[in-house]
Amino acid sequence: MFENTKAFSGFSVDDLGKAKEFYGGTLGLRVTEEERMGHLVLHLAGDTKVLVYPKDNHEAASFTILNFPVDDVEKAVDDLTAKGVRFERYEGFETDDKGIVREGGGPVIAWFKDPAGNVLSVLDESM
Repeated sequence: MFENTKAFSGFSVDDLGKAKEFYGGTLGLRVTEEERMGHLVLHLAGDTKVLVYPKDNHEAASFTILNFPVDDVEKAVDDLTAKGVRFERYEGFETDDKGIVREGGGPVIAWFKDPAGNVLSVLDESM
């Protein structure tokens, strides 16, 4: 039924200006503003789009909303740390000093948050 639709996901933030700066400036994504609807669109590889919309009573997602596969997690963490991004540490996941999980059966991964508190990750693209 939906196999040929161009589905997209979306998530809320509490401040579109901060979101635009973070996703466009810090992460280097192409971000467009949809003035008519009052939201942002993140343009990802493969013509994938993600809707970012403002919500007055925004509550940050407690789960990972976007995963960014990279060829070198440590380099991505170093680059983002240099831009002021802080990496999260979660109970049950042993991390190194940089906040990277390297063991436990899953991919090499590191979690961080956007300005609205939503959880994102960089992870080994060969997962």
